[in-house]
Amino acid sequence: MNATTIRIALAALLIGTAGAVAQHKGSGSGSGLDSHPPAASYSGFDKRKVASFSDVDMAAMLDGRGMGFALPAEINGYPGPMHVLELADQLGLTPVQRSAMQQLFERMKVRAQQAGARYVAAEQAVDQAFRSGNANAFIIADLVREADQRRAEKRLAHLETHLEAAPLLTAEQLANYAALRGYGKNVQ
Repeated sequence: MNATTIRIALAALLIGTAGAVAQHKGSGSGSGLDSHPPAASYSGFDKRKVASFSDVDMAAMLDGRGMGFALPAEINGYPGPMHVLELADQLGLTPVQRSAMQQLFERMKVRAQQAGARYVAAEQAVDQAFRSGNANAFIIADLVREADQRRAEKRLAHLETHLEAAPLLTAEQLANYAALRGYGKNVQ
């Protein structure tokens, strides 16, 4: 390669890099140059019961709320029992459907609360490992895997319930549900 070819290649590389940085900068993707928050933005997090949960998140987790964990099901034709029950009259649920949804919701709520409590406890263990000053790569890897397993249990409590709820409704009710919730025609 001659010097001119090298300069052209280097200029193309720099222009391409600058364009990529500009695309990511401020995109909220966490991959841009400005994705790190200012140092003071974590002020007070050290006072949390669990560093990675706000008080609102903690309450939602322990209460068994969905927290968006079942969105792939919800927006693609697999409704959740809580929202079906909220829309029972508009959907024309029969007494049998209403009872089945209520039972499904109650089972999911208990399962999600239990899984949420285990997830919170697992995240507290991660915090405690760091607070104790005894954290090391092996301990943290085990604790994070445990926390992620508990998070998966919580998410599955919701997703599996959506799978059970959908067959309890007619095709017309599913379409009506999607329209009432603003999802368009994403029904099974």
